[in-house]
Amino acid sequence: MQAQHNIHATDAQKAHIARLLLQANLAYAESNSPTSLVQRLKARQECRDYLNEVLAQEPGNAGALGLMGRVEMDEGALDKAHTLFTDSLSHDPAQPQQFTNLGYWAIKSERPALAEQYFIQALEMDRQSAAAFGGVAHAKRLQGQFDVAYLHYRKLLEMGLEWPSIYSGMLTCAEHLDVKRADTKLARDAILLLRHDGLPHQEIGRFVGAIIRQQYDLENPNAQVALDAASEDELLILALEKTLMPDPAVEELATLLRRAIIAEVAQTVELRDELQPLALALAVYADRTGYALTAEDDEERLASAINDSICAQLAMGEQQDGMIGSLIISAMYGALFHQKYAVHLGRWNLVDWPVAMQGMMAASYYNRASEEAIKQNFDEKSAELCLEKTDVPQAWPNWSKLAYRSETSLKAIMATELGMSTEQLPETIRIMVCGAQSGQRAMELAHYLKDVEVIAVDESLANVAKATRLAGEMGISNIVFWPWSIAQQFVADDHKVHWIEIGRLPSTSMTEVSLAALVSSATGNGAVVHMHTAVNEQTDGDKQIRRLISQHDLKPTRTALRQLRRMVLTNRQDPMWQSLVAETDFYGLGGCRDRWFSEQDSRQLKELMALLSNEVDWKLAKARDTDGHSLATKPVQKQIQAEALGSEVQSLMGQGLSVYFQRRR
Repeated sequence: MQAQHNIHATDAQKAHIARLLLQANLAYAESNSPTSLVQRLKARQECRDYLNEVLAQEPGNAGALGLMGRVEMDEGALDKAHTLFTDSLSHDPAQPQQFTNLGYWAIKSERPALAEQYFIQALEMDRQSAAAFGGVAHAKRLQGQFDVAYLHYRKLLEMGLEWPSIYSGMLTCAEHLDVKRADTKLARDAILLLRHDGLPHQEIGRFVGAIIRQQYDLENPNAQVALDAASEDELLILALEKTLMPDPAVEELATLLRRAIIAEVAQTVELRDELQPLALALAVYADRTGYALTAEDDEERLASAINDSICAQLAMGEQQDGMIGSLIISAMYGALFHQKYAVHLGRWNLVDWPVAMQGMMAASYYNRASEEAIKQNFDEKSAELCLEKTDVPQAWPNWSKLAYRSETSLKAIMATELGMSTEQLPETIRIMVCGAQSGQRAMELAHYLKDVEVIAVDESLANVAKATRLAGEMGISNIVFWPWSIAQQFVADDHKVHWIEIGRLPSTSMTEVSLAALVSSATGNGAVVHMHTAVNEQTDGDKQIRRLISQHDLKPTRTALRQLRRMVLTNRQDPMWQSLVAETDFYGLGGCRDRWFSEQDSRQLKELMALLSNEVDWKLAKARDTDGHSLATKPVQKQIQAEALGSEVQSLMGQGLSVYFQRRR
């Protein structure tokens, strides 16, 4: 009887352990679901509690050890995680899941080649493991094998998996592919990515542009483009609506299609329904470029005549339906917000327009009106009052969506990535992003780090206004965008920040700004400065254009910017211009204006590097190369020291490193 009782007790214990493991797995799944960070951390702790109970009863439970390793890995304890995974395998070697876990551990440890080996071991044991197959894709991508990784991501999507990491990884790889010929599969992939609303489509402009270049045979000077065929091309229309394609041939295609549409309208006096989607897409695209697309004189005259007609229609009380075609044509050539009749359009709300028009109307009129209202709150607005409407600076870069990241906390990053103690930090950490431009990076920090408040600073009022509007639309409330004057006053009032991120450097005209002085005043013991050691926008073409601007005393008007761009495009085969034409900035007037009329001041970077090279006050906590791989800090520190002592041979300037400094006192 006693022996039977022990057997039953053991069975009951096993059943209890199985239930606990099931609960632990459910809690772990919740800890990685798209809920709030607080809920996820609570679920992770529940998972840990269940696992501790299991391991107290059965210390060698392989499943519990492996899952506890995942919990430790999610919390950044990589050494503990590795020990738990290997312990699990020592109790049960036939676990593909643990090899998969080790693969993701190796990725987090920045060892992608080792990760790939683990994932392959997992697949040898379980050919159906999507997690291991996806891990191979991530490992290939991190090793720079973008074409192989891309095919793996495609396969995962074909299998019906919709993980955000798959789309994000595929999008990252796409921009590194060299598209040499028309490929229906690539075109289908591009459509899939562009249709996915949650992706940063601005990051696949080159990929999509290369596909369109091959599809329309744009390298052939005799290639014919049929307007009706283009108007039915889903890829072309999506690309125009959602991204910017840095390709001179694609820009010419957009210009030719726009010209063909207005030529037909001039003959028939109407915009037929079949052409409306293409015309709307071209209008959105033209706005995204800041109206960089060149137009011939006859096109400009026709657009002007159409604007006069709209004025007359509005004066006579014309209803929306009678003006839709005219407004679309007008928007292809200039922002509706800049037209004489703009004030009359305000009688309608955005939702009062047909759904198909709302994207174009938002870009061309309503968004600009919102941003203009935001600008009125700043003294810097006075500098724009004397400018022509079309010469008012445009926000740049022109992005649409935030890049995908997993939500986490800055404290966790500081502890795991930089090896810092975070006990003395307040509950909410204050970040200042200097040179935030139109705010994508700053908003990603605010959106994905749940223990921060962000102050984003930029010298362009257009950038401040656009980013403020976008943050409001996205519901990101823990961020503000300020011009430099307010940020400097904030620091002068003795406010401190815990993290400073350096983006675009102040321009040479911002003589009243000193990054080094701001960093020195705004930081205290333990604060971090994150910066890059390269200064962009320094191609031979940029330098030549700046010389021309100086020689001819050119002003940053739309006309001057277009003329400079046309000169470059006409001579783009000249080696002087080839690097410039390859830059995304060149395809927007806002980007051109920044590069040529607001050149970054490299002296600001030198002064800041000199400040941070003082090892008594600052410690180099981490350094990454251009591929994102961590570097040994001692050799980098030696270079910084040598540079501070005047050695140009070992200069970090221009190397493109990402460096993190921590203030010692």
